[in-house]
Amino acid sequence: MDTPAAPPAPYDLLGVGIGPFNLSLAALAEPAPGLRTLFCDQRPEFRWHPGMLVDGARMQVPFLADLVSLVDPTNRWSFLNYLREQDRLFPFYFAERFQLPRREYDHYCRWAAERLGNCRFGTEVTALHRDGALYRAELRDTATGRRTEVHARNLALGVGTRPVLPEAFTALDGHPRAFHSADYLDRRETLDDARDITVVGSGQSGAEVFLDLLRRVGEGVRLRWLTRTRALAPMEYSKLGLEHFTPDYTRYFHGLPGPVRDTLVEAQWQLHKAASAETLAEIHDHLYERTIGRPIDDAPVEITPGTAVTDARPGPCGGLELRCRHGDSGVEHVLRTDAVVLATGYRAARPAALEPLAHLIDWDAAGRYRVDLDHRVATLPDLVGGLYVQNAELHTHGVGTPDLGLGAHRAAVILNAVAGRTVHRLPERTAWTGFAPPVTPVTPGGPTGPAAPAMGDVPATADVPAVPRPQEWTRAATAGR
Repeated sequence: MDTPAAPPAPYDLLGVGIGPFNLSLAALAEPAPGLRTLFCDQRPEFRWHPGMLVDGARMQVPFLADLVSLVDPTNRWSFLNYLREQDRLFPFYFAERFQLPRREYDHYCRWAAERLGNCRFGTEVTALHRDGALYRAELRDTATGRRTEVHARNLALGVGTRPVLPEAFTALDGHPRAFHSADYLDRRETLDDARDITVVGSGQSGAEVFLDLLRRVGEGVRLRWLTRTRALAPMEYSKLGLEHFTPDYTRYFHGLPGPVRDTLVEAQWQLHKAASAETLAEIHDHLYERTIGRPIDDAPVEITPGTAVTDARPGPCGGLELRCRHGDSGVEHVLRTDAVVLATGYRAARPAALEPLAHLIDWDAAGRYRVDLDHRVATLPDLVGGLYVQNAELHTHGVGTPDLGLGAHRAAVILNAVAGRTVHRLPERTAWTGFAPPVTPVTPGGPTGPAAPAMGDVPATADVPAVPRPQEWTRAATAGR
């Protein structure tokens, strides 16, 4: 009599989506002994912002912000090992550029994704369920339609972000001449016969699209760049300023009250939403050379910061009409253009597969995840397994959340939490800056009063909330309530 085959052992970690962050988690997990991991993505292959792989566009972070190096530079999935396997070490050495071309970063990630044994493409996670102390995931092969199930003790959501269509552009949703910069390369040729093109958005994507159009279109085409920000200020890139993208700042930010965190994220736009100084300089250089020997305003180019688009619709005689409002003066005007490229950013989205578990998640008042310092989502006690998120915690972990430079560190934090041991040793201090106010010891009974309490005992007040020192590791699954 045949004995029924035992069900396969559950995975220790199932990753949903394979972008750079879950790919980093897969790369750091692969050599870890005793861990079974699987990462699934419905796409047939790895792709990283394919619509923005414009020739000449470079990363905004150094090459060490690869999948593994800032945690384990000896890992075989490092960028330097990729160069070695591609026989490109000497060309890279002589190039003397820390920032990679975007196309090369994409190729590097595809090189790793195609070789990692724990990554499975063409596999959609259609639904996630609780099954006792485990998660049960329904999978669908996108090529054959075949359905299977796997069990896992922990989940890591790395489904990425989705392009944002501002409310003012709702009437142009699906219009052939109005599209998000995420689709720029795929739809760039549709702009070839346009005589007036408008780019909206002041970030890096907007700058890259505007620069690419400057290089491509003839001088008979009017190019326009509209931004809500009052100035085309460059990305903060000073050495000490970049310490906001360290684990130290993440720990400090996480310990702040929720309303303070929300205010900070908006105020720190120049840390994570601005364009690079290099790209802005290239735009200026191009315009300078175009106007040699003639007046500046002879070039059909408009760059207008401090201007918001309040409504956008198809024009009555063709083209598009944008109703605009100048922020400082309050003056409104209607702008007519043939096409609009919306470099209006991205937003984290809840994956549809998570819906069966949504009632077990402890959402905050704004419907966002409450996320512990180790990137674990706060859930009701009924959900035993760990649920981790990547790039969906800007509101709890700060401006470093979407930054590739913190990707490997976050993956290692998650992996250590899942394993319940130190799989990857992490540094206790990573920044010179102390973001929290110092706690000065007070002599007991001295002229300044009683001894100061320990940092963990400092009471929060309405005016001076208690915050952790950057070197202190804090955990609060419901922080910010």
